[in-house]
Amino acid sequence: MAPLSEAPQTPDSSTDNARLKAILVLAGTVFFVLSPLATEPFTGFRDGAFPVPVSEPMIQPEGYAFSIWGVIYLWLVASAGYGLFKRSDAMDWDAGRWPLVVSTGVGASWIAIALAAPVPATVLIWVMWAGAVLALLRGPARDRGWYALPLGLYAGWLTAASCVSLGTVAIGYGLGDEATISWIALVLALIIAVVLTVMLRTPTYPIAVGWALIGVVAANFASAPIFAGAALGGAVALGYLGVKNRGAA
Repeated sequence: MAPLSEAPQTPDSSTDNARLKAILVLAGTVFFVLSPLATEPFTGFRDGAFPVPVSEPMIQPEGYAFSIWGVIYLWLVASAGYGLFKRSDAMDWDAGRWPLVVSTGVGASWIAIALAAPVPATVLIWVMWAGAVLALLRGPARDRGWYALPLGLYAGWLTAASCVSLGTVAIGYGLGDEATISWIALVLALIIAVVLTVMLRTPTYPIAVGWALIGVVAANFASAPIFAGAALGGAVALGYLGVKNRGAA
């Protein structure tokens, strides 16, 4: 007789496992959404968090851009609820659940970590980004309004936020001057965003990255107009790619 650990999984156990993961997605998402209530608002790392003072780096969007989290949070909760109550045993939905559990689980503690320790927070936001992107790549072709579109908005913002975080930490630890690091971070964000816009074919993804870039434009149009112009050009290019690829998936 084969050991229990090697026994084939029955359809019932597969369904139970899928439902358990759907519950974990909803629970992780709810904790993620409620986590800002337990911390101070986050609109960038604190001024004194680095050896080299960093107040408002060029790569950081204007504060209003962070308001996108309200839409992201509500849509993610709706997605997780739909996944549990309408698609709990659907294998196409189930394929992306573990990455999403990791992403939202890390996200539930991210603000508290970011307020205290920017370097670990930077590592973790890339983990959140990777989980969101992997969940999108593995996710269903159907139910786009319940799955791909909310996750696209989430992954798009995380693309921008991850590059901003990385650039800010690099500046704060003296790895380069602010202008150079900000340009590198902007180019990195655009490369990732262009590739994923084409791969994911989910219009909310470039919308979220573009929203962050418009925030960068707003923060720099007076003090660094060339940098602001590059960010605006990137936003326009992503908008074009998003429209071009929106109906292909």
